[in-house]
Amino acid sequence: MSNTPSPDSSLHTPAIQVIERIFKLMDLLASRQEAMTLKEISEKTQLHPSTAHRILNDLALGHYVDRPESGTYRLGMRFLELGNLVKARLNVRDAALEPMRSLHHLIEQSVNLSLRQGDEIVYIERAYSERSGMQVVRAIGGRAPLHLTSVGKLFLAAEEPSKLRAYAQRTQLFGSTKNSITHLDALEQELSKVKMSGVARDNEELELGVRCMACGVYDDQHQLVAGLSISAPADRLDDQWLIHLQSTALEISKALGDSH
Repeated sequence: MSNTPSPDSSLHTPAIQVIERIFKLMDLLASRQEAMTLKEISEKTQLHPSTAHRILNDLALGHYVDRPESGTYRLGMRFLELGNLVKARLNVRDAALEPMRSLHHLIEQSVNLSLRQGDEIVYIERAYSERSGMQVVRAIGGRAPLHLTSVGKLFLAAEEPSKLRAYAQRTQLFGSTKNSITHLDALEQELSKVKMSGVARDNEELELGVRCMACGVYDDQHQLVAGLSISAPADRLDDQWLIHLQSTALEISKALGDSH
């Protein structure tokens, strides 16, 4: 039997080794804000100085590494450019679609994704089936006032008191059903609960016979960018679904870069 390496092994083994070394160098540089000397990099990564020097110089050609002074290295601006490209591709709807479908499959009730636009929320995606037993009144693209919806309350809870009062003045907190919150003091009490729990609810406030619960979706700056909600007939909404809603919202947030 021949001991000659196969074409696959002769081609792939060196490449994997180089990639592992690059990862090691990048992780080290990423852990430090200031530039590092070649000697320190070699010691920390346990790479021979000539090996580290060769790889770092090649990375510098592509602007993945900068050399602010002779013999020192730090991460280059190319990573910022690539990071911005990735961030621009991160679309909340795209990130949410599969997790929403999985949640709907689990609970067999409507799962909604909504964004804020001005004084309203806009439904941008929904996972539902006719078996849920609930007529979907507000389809994708539909709008609803912030104070009458679970997702809207998430956004209002994140507002400063002065902005909340301005919202109340603009909208007059008009009601949609007998359960609607139409007074500022009552809304403030409701939003205080939302802040404490991170969960918002709609108790037949937008539509009689329909209750909702919602959790926030956050971006890489931990800014609230959307709300994920479960809608169900009022007598069927199950608080045991909350843990699944929270984990799904967290999954979407992580996909958008949130690390909190």
